[in-house]
Amino acid sequence: MSQLPDGATMTEDELSRTWKQEGLRHANVVNDYVRRGLTEGWESVADVPRETLEDNRGPLAQAVMQIVREANRRGETDGLRERFPPAQEPLLAMLDEQGQSLPLALLLDDGRVVLQVGSPTESPRFHLIEGTTVTELPGLKAIGRSPDRRFFALATEAGVNVHDGWQGPVISRLSWPTGLEGIPKELNVPAPKSPPPVTRLVPFADGRRALFVSETGVFVLQSDGAVRLLPTTAEFVDAFALFRDDESSGPGTYRLYMEHGAVSPDGKWIAAGHQGSQHLVFDAETLAVAGEIGPQCEYPHFAAFNADSSLILFNSCHFYLGITIGVPPCELPGLHTKPFEQAPPLIALDDGMRVYAAVSRGDEFIVSDAYGYLRAFDFAGKYRWQHFIGSTIEAIDISLDGKKLIVTSCAGFLCLLDLDTGERDPQTISTATHRETRRWIFWKNEPAPLIW
Repeated sequence: MSQLPDGATMTEDELSRTWKQEGLRHANVVNDYVRRGLTEGWESVADVPRETLEDNRGPLAQAVMQIVREANRRGETDGLRERFPPAQEPLLAMLDEQGQSLPLALLLDDGRVVLQVGSPTESPRFHLIEGTTVTELPGLKAIGRSPDRRFFALATEAGVNVHDGWQGPVISRLSWPTGLEGIPKELNVPAPKSPPPVTRLVPFADGRRALFVSETGVFVLQSDGAVRLLPTTAEFVDAFALFRDDESSGPGTYRLYMEHGAVSPDGKWIAAGHQGSQHLVFDAETLAVAGEIGPQCEYPHFAAFNADSSLILFNSCHFYLGITIGVPPCELPGLHTKPFEQAPPLIALDDGMRVYAAVSRGDEFIVSDAYGYLRAFDFAGKYRWQHFIGSTIEAIDISLDGKKLIVTSCAGFLCLLDLDTGERDPQTISTATHRETRRWIFWKNEPAPLIW
């Protein structure tokens, strides 16, 4: 028997029935709202009362989570999600205290999942998930995988080792950046006392180099040392001139915000940027700038390549909104466009999302946004589908055959989905036939991860 906040009690069967009925109602109402908005225009649904779109299961959430915890304690999670389909909105009241960042998830070719728990600045932990078993991977500061899925970079206090295959033989050992690369000596910048938190780590297709993205800079790690891509020397000179003019400031520093970077699967290009830069493309061989593309919104935020390296996706943002464009690398080198100037060869892909992650399969990108949606569009920007997870989605990865997707959110959820099953899930807000098969909950105050 479960007790609700208002003092009422329900049996587990009653709770399950009520949870499912309200979940079905909520999904039907929202899906109809989205369908009408997409087909008739959003003005046609402007008068729909907001309260009808709300999920009313909040008062049931604590009782349902107790059932989820007890099922995990007993090791009896089979059938749990059928009795209590996972949802995000009813749990909102818990997320401020419990939710946490899961900024990296890699789906290995054998179905195992590598997961980062905690942001780069929070002493992140790394785990390997196999079936229902979660194993911690100690001593790691960052993990990355090459775009062709072959090489894995594992960063420890001693440096970065690139492995041929997951936990395979080490083929190269790379040192951390000193932090002084590319900084004019006359600026007298002190060397950092410790390696910086790693935002992203991407081995190149040859396994001999790696792209290293952090708030202190974007670097290419090589056997003979690191080469800084960002901030540029000019950015350092301008920034430190400001520090010198301000007598109240301490020693000069330069921290990047919204720093990001990606390596093309064919190994020819690096796309990178930060809040104060242009969208930049570097020649991966010479490390020279091959293109500067002006952002379409205020701040460059994200970059990715499609699977055959024929298109670069760039997203710029303002608050929770953004604009996404495509840039064909065949137009490089020498491409220079101005901010807010959108003309060929730039391709308009989306004009609403702040994008946090992206993968591609076939002729489409699948991207995640700040409002908890997965969305797909083709390489010309034609909308395909959308699927709701909830909270800001941080990481996505796709299987080699394009049939399975893993998704993480800042609510501490790791979701495993089968794509294009041909059968709609009636409890899901979606325009597609994707079906979630398992949800892991990595919450701050739980003694162990939970299966839902």
